[in-house]
Amino acid sequence: MPLTSLRTLGRSGLPVSPLTLGAMTLGNDDWGSGDDASARILHAYVDAGGNAVDTADVYSGGRSEELLGRLLAERGLRDRVVLATKYGFRSDGANPLAGGAGRKNLVRALEGSLRRLGTDYVDLYWLHVWDRVTPAEEVLQALTDLVRAGKIRYYGFSDLPAWFATRVATLAQAHGLPAPVGLQVEYSLVERTVEREHVPAARALGMGVVPWSPLAGGFLAGKYERGTPPQPADGRLGGPNPFGDSKFTERNFAVLDVLREVAAEVGRPPAQVALAWLTRRPGVGTVLVGARTEDQLTANVAALEVELSPEQTSRLDRASAPEPAFPYPLFSDDDLRQAAVTGAPVAGWDD
Repeated sequence: MPLTSLRTLGRSGLPVSPLTLGAMTLGNDDWGSGDDASARILHAYVDAGGNAVDTADVYSGGRSEELLGRLLAERGLRDRVVLATKYGFRSDGANPLAGGAGRKNLVRALEGSLRRLGTDYVDLYWLHVWDRVTPAEEVLQALTDLVRAGKIRYYGFSDLPAWFATRVATLAQAHGLPAPVGLQVEYSLVERTVEREHVPAARALGMGVVPWSPLAGGFLAGKYERGTPPQPADGRLGGPNPFGDSKFTERNFAVLDVLREVAAEVGRPPAQVALAWLTRRPGVGTVLVGARTEDQLTANVAALEVELSPEQTSRLDRASAPEPAFPYPLFSDDDLRQAAVTGAPVAGWDD
């Protein structure tokens, strides 16, 4: 699968590459990449055939958007890429009106992003995080107004309950309004709980799943070991990070053991095998990948060349399967259990 093998995102006409370049690290001298390195990464991604870039108003305090906008303009790339950004996190710690999902902050945030990106529209606008208070109806109407005004082309949701995205999507379909086309969630071999609610909701309602942190903050790169405290030189999880030590569990190391076995069999690094597995999961539209160096980007793109046998995929599936949670044990694939419901095994329309 080459990077140029485009997929439409969800039930839309928006073609995106199987890997989207995540711009959280761009313009971040502390734990990302400086301006020159960021330029090399972006240009390498586009030159390899990639067409989608994802940033947010809070990344590097707005520097990510500013740098990305300048780099796209310098090469005349604006109309050749799917440019995505996000809103929702508070940009001013002293002002509660400068955060959340409501209309006031939405308009404020988008105007700021358009200014920093140097464009008059974004292709894909994400609600970055659920604020737990703004009604779904307000979010839908406000985003609809921006679509109709030509300031955004499509929109999607990140880091929220599946029921909220489902409510907005259902209201949009019922009233003939623009519906969300994507659902951005943490998803990897060691974080598959989204398969319970988020992935089925996305598939049923026309939203492409867009995994973030596909390597679990670098854990699935295979450089961490049981009983050995991570060091800053080891990568992102070796210092201050959003995950803390939550990835260093015995369950996750057991998944990593199987990942390393399969990686050895196919002669590829564990990170590439983990990405290859994820890009082929049902419902996944495009996978967000970040890079601090051009070499890291090249390695991520090479994951699209990895071929896994059905047996290898099955081993990874079994090792990483999340613990069952109510009510899903009631709906297992066991024929006897299904027969108790319908009288006989019955296949679904898309089985």
